[in-house]
Amino acid sequence: MTKKILTPSEKILASRRKFLTTGAFGAAGALAAPAVVAQTGPIKWRLQTYSGAPLGAHVIKPQIDAFNAAANGEMEIELYYADQLVPTGELFRAMQSGVIDAVQSDEASMASPVDIGVFGGYFPFATRYSLDVPAMFMYYGLDEIWKSAYDEVDNVTWLSTGAWDPLHIFTKEPIRSLADMKGKRVFGVPTAGKFLSQYGLIPVTVPWDDVEVALQTGELDGVAWCGFTEAYEVGWADICNYALTNSVTGAWFGSYFANTASWEKVPPHLQQLFRSTIDQSHYYRDVWYWGGEAKLRVEGEKMELTSIPAEEWAQVTKDAEGFWDDVASSSERAGKVVEIFKAYSANMEKAGYPYR
Repeated sequence: MTKKILTPSEKILASRRKFLTTGAFGAAGALAAPAVVAQTGPIKWRLQTYSGAPLGAHVIKPQIDAFNAAANGEMEIELYYADQLVPTGELFRAMQSGVIDAVQSDEASMASPVDIGVFGGYFPFATRYSLDVPAMFMYYGLDEIWKSAYDEVDNVTWLSTGAWDPLHIFTKEPIRSLADMKGKRVFGVPTAGKFLSQYGLIPVTVPWDDVEVALQTGELDGVAWCGFTEAYEVGWADICNYALTNSVTGAWFGSYFANTASWEKVPPHLQQLFRSTIDQSHYYRDVWYWGGEAKLRVEGEKMELTSIPAEEWAQVTKDAEGFWDDVASSSERAGKVVEIFKAYSANMEKAGYPYR
C-alpha cells in the first residue's frame, strides 16, 4: 500500500494532535482512581460549549474526559457542543435557569447580561499574546472584577477565564486595504464585529455548524472568529482563500461558568478537581493554539497571506482608542477594566523585549 504523502498543514496538525494524549492531560485512563464508588449514583451535569465538535475536541473534550475519569464514578459531566441543547445566544439564560449546569463560552457570544460582558471574546487590541489574559487576571485584578460582576447575577457562578487564539480575518476574496472590507459578510464574535463594522465589514450570525456551508453557498464571505490554528483545524482554511495577517487582538477571553445551585451540590473535592482540570485545559489550549499559529502562517499552504498597509492599520489602532473610551464610559466597572488594559499595555511597552 502506498503511504499517503501529507501536505505541510496536515503534517503540522498531525504532530500537534499528539499533544492531546501525551501533553497536558496524558491519557484519560491514567487519571482514573481505583474503582471504588463512594455513593449509589453519580452527580450528573450537562455542560454546553460555544464550540462545534471539531474544535471542541481540543478546547473542551480533553478536560471533560479527564474530569470524568478522575471523578471515579462520583460525578459525570455530559458534554454538548454548539447549539446542541440551546442556541449559543441563549446559553447564559439556560444555565441560569438550570436547563444546563455549566457553560464554556465568552460573554459576548452567549449574551451575558453583565457590564463587563463586552470584554469577553475579542476586545480590539486589548491583548497581543495569550499570556496577557492570565497575567491580567492574576496580577492586575481582572479576577476580582469578574467575580464582583457575577456575584450580582442570580444563580450563576463564574469559575475561570483563560486565553485562547488571536483574531484574524479569513476570506474568499482578498483584503489588502480597509476599503476591501466593505460589504464582506463575516461570521464572528459580536464585540470585534461591532468594532470592524465601521470599515464596512458586515457581521453575520449563523449556527457554528452552518458556517462551512454558508461559506460554500456565498451567504458568508469569510470569518472573523479565530486564528490560523482553528481555521485549519475546523476546515475553514479549505474554503477561504486569503488570510489577513493584521491581528485585531492577540487572544480571546473565554470563561467557565456554572449554575450556582448545581455548583453548590458538588462536594469540595470535586469542585477542586473541576477547577484543576479547567487550569489544565487553559494550559493545553495555550500550547495547542500557540504552537500552530506561526507554523501554519508560515508553512500552511491553503491560504494566501495579505496585509493592510501599516499607515492604514495605524488608523485602525487609533480608532480602537475611541472604542475603548466609549466602553469605559458605559459603567464604573467597565472603566476599571479599560484602566487595567492601559496599565498592562504601558508596562509591557516599558519592559521591552521579549515582552513586546
